[in-house]
Amino acid sequence: MLRILNSMNTNSEDLEVGLRLRAIREHAGLSQRALAKKAGVTNSTISLIESGKVNPSVGALRRILVGIPVSLSEFFAFEPESEKTVFYAAEDLVEIGKGGVSLRQVGTNLFGRAMMILHETYELDADTGRIMYGHEAEEGGVVISGRVEVTVGDQRKVLGPGDAYYFDSRNPHRFRQVGPEKCVVVSACTPPTF
Repeated sequence: MLRILNSMNTNSEDLEVGLRLRAIREHAGLSQRALAKKAGVTNSTISLIESGKVNPSVGALRRILVGIPVSLSEFFAFEPESEKTVFYAAEDLVEIGKGGVSLRQVGTNLFGRAMMILHETYELDADTGRIMYGHEAEEGGVVISGRVEVTVGDQRKVLGPGDAYYFDSRNPHRFRQVGPEKCVVVSACTPPTF
């Protein structure tokens, strides 16, 4: 599920700082690009922090927060509201994938949520990468159409429509589209890993 985005292991502290930064940035009405410009950092720096892939030093975080502006104490005291939306139209799902793997997330704000749900689409020959990795969570999914090869540790299986998987995400894993048509999967992960 998040294997394509999370090629490096993230821990919950990195993730919490990232989710908090994203919530405060959005609350201030700033895009990642606008905040990066105000803080004098690159766009990718903000993106990596918000996705939990980079944990900034206190000094770096302070420089970024000046662009909002908010103090460190306000940053750590800020409690974003959990998203209250119950129903989501297809166009409301948030794209968080890249390359040949589309990961459309249910909900824009995962802060305070215990589960992440994704509508995944694997284009022909799409792969989450040769390097398998794990993260602190459990995940499962059901193949809606097409075929996907799922590798978990030393187990590997090709799944088709109606087939499903469920595993401890700490086990290194990888997903790869196989067959003549793109693959669609609906998956869930708890706790959210991003």
